[in-house]
Amino acid sequence: MTETVHIIGAGLAGSEAAWQIAQAGVPVVLHEMRPNVATFAHRTGDCAEMVCSNSFRSDDDAMNAVGQLHWEMRAAGGLIMQMADRHRLPAGGALAVDRDAFSGAVTQALKDHPLISFQPGEIRELPSEGRWIVATGPLTSDALAGSIRGLTGTESLAFFDAIAPIVHADSIDMSICWRQSRYDKGETEEERTAYINCPMTRDDYERFIDALLAADKTEFREGETAGYFDGCLPIEVMAERGRETLRHGPMKPVGLTNTHNPTEKAYAVVQLRRDNALGTLYNIVGFQTKMKYGAQTDVFKLIPGLQNASFARLGGIHRNSFLNSPTLIDDRLRLRLRPNLRFAGQVTGVEGYVESAAMGLLAGRMAAAEALGRDLPPPAPTTSMGALVNHITGGAEAKTFQPMNVNFGLYPPLDEMRGGRKGRKDRYPAYTDRAKSDFNQWLAGQN
Repeated sequence: MTETVHIIGAGLAGSEAAWQIAQAGVPVVLHEMRPNVATFAHRTGDCAEMVCSNSFRSDDDAMNAVGQLHWEMRAAGGLIMQMADRHRLPAGGALAVDRDAFSGAVTQALKDHPLISFQPGEIRELPSEGRWIVATGPLTSDALAGSIRGLTGTESLAFFDAIAPIVHADSIDMSICWRQSRYDKGETEEERTAYINCPMTRDDYERFIDALLAADKTEFREGETAGYFDGCLPIEVMAERGRETLRHGPMKPVGLTNTHNPTEKAYAVVQLRRDNALGTLYNIVGFQTKMKYGAQTDVFKLIPGLQNASFARLGGIHRNSFLNSPTLIDDRLRLRLRPNLRFAGQVTGVEGYVESAAMGLLAGRMAAAEALGRDLPPPAPTTSMGALVNHITGGAEAKTFQPMNVNFGLYPPLDEMRGGRKGRKDRYPAYTDRAKSDFNQWLAGQN
């Protein structure tokens, strides 16, 4: 009888790993501590709960490395992408989902699978026997994190991750705001009008920056330091780097025309993206924050169109931990000190929902192959999945290792293609064409 694989954690990575293992015909037990043991960021006990944004980012598999990662996960029969596509919301060129419907559907699919069983409760120590995948994410419980540190002899690295606020749609003043995706991206009218835009004059922007910089911020606990991941910086940290930083980041006014006043160019624009299928909730794009709750409402209501905003959730900040994977994990995602343990998801040092789920997909396929008496190497580093694995298991510098989103900078270069901005039009499709071919070869090798 095939040996059962156990998974700790039913987040995006753990859920995808369980699906891949079961689809390979190997029984799997999914251990999840929620809702019996809560975290400060999760609200439910559902699998694959999306805590921060509801977006899987760009879905462009020709010009974007994360879009190519979407393509690879779909090609590999990924559950996360299947349910994301089923519960997608208009978001221009991005893939955004109704987060509650999405996690509910993932949960039901896993519960309906005959080879997947659930074991509630917290796993407090790393198991010494059996086949296990640790997919506990950045909010690994204190007890299990202590067990990991005790085994590896190293401290897990950490960064601070911030959550963006969510606004009730009916409290947004649409006489000031308008609906439009940047550069009118999208194939349908719904996609091209997926975002609500709040325009700012220069005076509005300066007033907002002054209030943002002066606002009360969350204090860190003793011994904690603010080692932020650059892809998820709180807006006040960005503002501290220069008053114009936000104008060239999440508040950039390019690619947008105010339908109320087409001839006047906004100095800055705050975008809100639909957060549920009903269209009753919108999150403020790129507005992760560590401001205290009272300060948040005061500052965000300075945004034109949000002066009467009602917030379904305010922003927050929490500590995320991850392994120094280049020193600890091999290219089969196994812990070198104890190869019966694989790690997957954000705890390995990838950043982002899709990247975390992709590492779950690989860990699941590798664990299933091993249970069936085979060895499965990772995809080529010319693919998005392979580039991520290569980065976290040796491609990155261990001394400066930080969480990483997938990007073309992780791909082996194309010597025949010119660099620079002008070369992207040709270079990026060449990257993704090569990635698709090499990923298909990797899949074919498993048949």
